Amino acid sequence: MTAIQLRSEAPGARILGFGEYRPRRRVTNDELVQVMDTSDEWIQSRVGIAERRWAGEDETLVEMATAAGGKALAASGLAPDEIDLVVLASASLREPIPGIGPQVAHRLGIPRPGAFDLNAGCAGFCYSLGLVSDAIRAGSARNAIVIGVERLTDVTDMADRSTAVIFADGAGAAVVGAADEPGIGPVAWGSDGDQHSAIEIAAGSSTMTMAGQTVYRWATTKLTDTLHEAMSRAGVTAADIDVFAPHQANLRIVESMTKRLGFGADTVVARDIVQSGNTSAASIPLALSALLESGEARSGDLALILGYGAGLTFAGQVLRLP
Repeated sequence: MTAIQLRSEAPGARILGFGEYRPRRRVTNDELVQVMDTSDEWIQSRVGIAERRWAGEDETLVEMATAAGGKALAASGLAPDEIDLVVLASASLREPIPGIGPQVAHRLGIPRPGAFDLNAGCAGFCYSLGLVSDAIRAGSARNAIVIGVERLTDVTDMADRSTAVIFADGAGAAVVGAADEPGIGPVAWGSDGDQHSAIEIAAGSSTMTMAGQTVYRWATTKLTDTLHEAMSRAGVTAADIDVFAPHQANLRIVESMTKRLGFGADTVVARDIVQSGNTSAASIPLALSALLESGEARSGDLALILGYGAGLTFAGQVLRLP
């Protein structure tokens, strides 16, 4: 019997570069006060957001994903024809067919890569990062690009202040390549499908609803174990972590997780939600890009990330910043 041949696997995978795209329009809390029953104090005390970005008509999912992906490619030093896998994470696609991953790949000049969309809600970037890391280590790909992109304003009821003050738009991308020394730890992922309706676009509806208190209690009480599992699988402890960048869903959740993990003043904590709002699958690469650009995080730092959201899905990893 002839044996199936496998390509030589890479010892590990690492992130080679990040890229981001933030829509032009800044929407402050004061602007929202003019059109809904809310206040700056109410918004900041409950979710910690001071402003967010909303996309214009020309800032489509494809345009934003292409812009972020192009910056990540430039930062990685790779040419488009060196990419052989494209994964696009999004929960706000308006048309189910065709997916936009192949179109974004074409716009980036990547010739005939494996390309597809992935919907794991706000955990989409981490799910995608886990998939491409494993694909590279298994030999199914050599270099890949992961893009989280959202236009949540397309699926938000602007009369519902519980969601309209939170959700925003944007794109973040990472190029991942084979490495002799692993730069992305094993993913610790899962789902609590018994609470799948906590965040949903119900049948026949075009806008998202969220049981905010349910999600808050779940995130602050159930996901710390996932963070510990991600660190354990990577062989590190909280004392080794330089940067903590969880999904930017709610500043109170970020602060609660930071306290539960026992991070000290030396640990850099992403708080991009204050200026960017909740951008779902784009929030983690946007937050890490901002920290690297500002100098708060540095190349070589060890980062702990956690995505969580609709499903309810969750995924955490430890990674080395490029």
